[in-house]
Amino acid sequence: MASLMFFASWMGAAQAQDSQVRDTSAQWALGFGGVVLDKPYRDFSREVKPLPVVSYESKWISAGVPAVDVKLYSLGTLSLRLRARWTADGYSSTDSPILSGMDERKSSLWAGGAVIWKTDLANLSGEVLADAMGNSKGARAKFQIDRRFSSGTLGLTPRLAVEWVDSKYVDYYYGVRKSEAIAGRAFYEGQATANLQLGLRMDYSPVPHHSVFVDLGATRYGNGIKDSPIVDKATGAAVALGYAYRF
Repeated sequence: MASLMFFASWMGAAQAQDSQVRDTSAQWALGFGGVVLDKPYRDFSREVKPLPVVSYESKWISAGVPAVDVKLYSLGTLSLRLRARWTADGYSSTDSPILSGMDERKSSLWAGGAVIWKTDLANLSGEVLADAMGNSKGARAKFQIDRRFSSGTLGLTPRLAVEWVDSKYVDYYYGVRKSEAIAGRAFYEGQATANLQLGLRMDYSPVPHHSVFVDLGATRYGNGIKDSPIVDKATGAAVALGYAYRF
């Protein structure tokens, strides 16, 4: 979930300054990076994966890795959107010894609505999404507050979020079916829970059009996840870094 927190909170380094995009303009950004993914499963080794940085921002579309927003309505600093977002929640039985013999859990595309309100003090955002691929048949909702502080070419964006996931989501990704229960891995039926998420994004633009970024994230898991017999972490972390060129 810590890796998901990073992805959900940030749609590419090039969008770190999306509030500067005028309604009549459009901007592209391309780049590359890497991310260290962590999941709360017992004996799960952290993964280092490449991170493509691709973003597009215009009056009607806000797109990046791994989400796409369609801007339905805007009134001043308030924006209502349709959102589709891919999340890397899934696992295979070979990812950890505790998962051996369990069925694969597939990652999914999530879709729903979102609202973003940019105030003088902070940016407030919320989303409600459902599993569009029907893997978990679950739902999730999230509220986030963040603010970007800038000094010259350096920007810092701390964030705080709470994400609620329903019992179907938790049961699919953290539950243990009766057919999967063995000694040391008891049957577990997941319950809805909420996770606390903290993060800090740092971006630096030494010259026009070029920027580098580092994103640090941490998640405090709710009881519905922590109580699972295949989980042994109360908290998780994720780190990403990369480079982007803005056209």
